[in-house]
Amino acid sequence: MPYLTTPPGRLRASGGGSGTASRRPGLGVPGCAHPMLAPMEWAELARPGLGACPGGHRAAGPLHWVVLDVADGPGTRPDPYCAPAAAALGSAGVPVLGRLDMREGTRTFGELISEAHRFLDWYGVDGFYLAHCPDAPALLGHVQRLSATLRALCGAAGARAEDAEHAEDAEHAEDAEDATGPAGFLVLETGGHPHPDHLGCADQLVTYAGSWGDYRWSQAAEWTATYPAERFCHLVHALPRTHLEEALRIARWQGAGTVCFTDRTRDRGQDPWAALPGYWDEIVSCLGPGVSE
Repeated sequence: MPYLTTPPGRLRASGGGSGTASRRPGLGVPGCAHPMLAPMEWAELARPGLGACPGGHRAAGPLHWVVLDVADGPGTRPDPYCAPAAAALGSAGVPVLGRLDMREGTRTFGELISEAHRFLDWYGVDGFYLAHCPDAPALLGHVQRLSATLRALCGAAGARAEDAEHAEDAEHAEDAEDATGPAGFLVLETGGHPHPDHLGCADQLVTYAGSWGDYRWSQAAEWTATYPAERFCHLVHALPRTHLEEALRIARWQGAGTVCFTDRTRDRGQDPWAALPGYWDEIVSCLGPGVSE
């Protein structure tokens, strides 16, 4: 199969120094129905042990991030269902990313930044998922400017949160005004084949988003082989349970550190990411900590 015709050096080191041959990817959730419509699924995403961000006595789990899309963005006012759902994920060590739709570069910088402010102020997101990012080289400057500004906003929001949590006196609060918080996590999805320069705009690129029928014969761009697996994500829908292991092998050989696999399809205009896959428990168990080949 094409995904096995791997050029030399294709298996690359992960962040922990072990090759992708001995380490399975983690999970990303690029979308889910509104918490009012899918409360059980949001509760499952906040289940203890799933979050990839350890804290206290909590070990790192397989769930790398979850995308929050309130109403094609953050909505026009704080949502009473989304705020507690996002807070529950944060408490469980699951980073929450606000979805910003760039619409192939047709939306203005001001519109996107306004939405980013609302995501941060209302839902305390940990970063952003840039959907339909333009892949044209001529628009790369627009993407670079947006990503740099989003990181600055996340850093400022992180500093304010740290100040509010840890300030004990006025002097401490004054000093914290100049502090910088975490820079936020950015995932970029072009809908096509991203350019290598896009990697400088995000922490992670979606290098495949499509059906299982196409994925099983796909090949990753050779330039991705020089980067660690955690920089790339694959989103695959219409994947039958019987091919789950094969899909995991493809993801590992193509160097994807984060995946979303689902048996949901686009039939009758459905959004395959609006619900968790029917084999969610199986894939969580397969990718959970301590699980080996």
